[in-house]
Amino acid sequence: MPSDREYTVGENSPLISVEELLQEIGRGGLRIVDCRFDLMQPLAGRRDYEEAHIPGAVYADLDMDLSAATEPGSGRHPLPDPEELARTFGRLGIGSTTRVVLYDDRSGAVAARGWWLLRWLGHARAALLNGGFARWRALRGPVESGPVKVTAQNFVARPDCELVLETGEVVAAGENCRELRLIDARDSARFRGEAEPIDTVAGHIPGALSLPFSKSLDNDGCWRKRAELRRVWQTVLGRDLEAPCSVMCGSGVTACHLVISALLAGLTEPRVYVGSWSEWITDPDRPIATGDS
Repeated sequence: MPSDREYTVGENSPLISVEELLQEIGRGGLRIVDCRFDLMQPLAGRRDYEEAHIPGAVYADLDMDLSAATEPGSGRHPLPDPEELARTFGRLGIGSTTRVVLYDDRSGAVAARGWWLLRWLGHARAALLNGGFARWRALRGPVESGPVKVTAQNFVARPDCELVLETGEVVAAGENCRELRLIDARDSARFRGEAEPIDTVAGHIPGALSLPFSKSLDNDGCWRKRAELRRVWQTVLGRDLEAPCSVMCGSGVTACHLVISALLAGLTEPRVYVGSWSEWITDPDRPIATGDS
C-alpha cells in the first residue's frame, strides 16, 4: 500500500512549495517556466508575464510552445512532434538534466501540461509550483518584468508512448469504454452537457467518469494532502485504486493536472488522452452521452 508520507519535499515530487523555490532561486541548473494562459484571451498570458513574473522565469505559450498546430480531425491542443518539442525546451534553456519549475495563475491547470510534456519526453526533474503565481505573490515572492534571455540547451527527446491514450483505443473499446476507467477533468456541467463554453458539441464520451480537476485543490488553490486526494479518487473509482486508469479533458491540458493528482494520491500513473473531447467530437459518428452516465 502507498505510504502516508506527504509529498512536500524532494526532487522526485511533482510539487514544490513557494518556500522551497525561494531557497532555490539563483542556483545553477534551475529553469523556471511561466505558463500563464487564457483560452479566451490567448495573448493575455504573455502580456501578464512581461508585466511581472518570478525572477529568471521564461514564458511558454500553450498554443505556440506546448501544442502542435491544429489540423482536421485533431483536438484543440495536439501533441507536439517530439523533436520539435525538444527544440522548444532547449530554446527555453531546458536541458535533459535541468531542474524545472513550472507555474501559472490557474492552480496549475496549464502548467501541468508543460510538466507532463517534459515527463512524456523522459525528463524526470520537473515540478509544479504549489499554489502558483497567486501564492507566490501572497507570500511576497519577488517579481521582475520584461523578457528573460537564456542560453539554449540540448534537450534529448525520449518519448514514452505508454503515457498516451489514442482515440483509436477509445473507439475500439466501444460499449466497454468503462473498462478503460477514463476520467474526465472538465467541470461537472460540461461533462453532463449542460454547458459548453469552448467546444462545438456538449456532453461526454459514453462510459467516461467525471472528476473535475479542481477537486484536487483546497480553497486556496493549493493541492490537497495525500489522504484527502485518495478520498477524492475513491468517489470516482471506488476502493479499487490500484488498477490502471486514463484521463482526459477538453483538449489534453487539465487532464495532465489529474495525472499529478493521481501520483500524489499514490495511484498508478494514468495515461493521457491528449486529443480528448475536442478531438472526439470531430467525427459525428462517434457516440456522445449527457447527464451523469
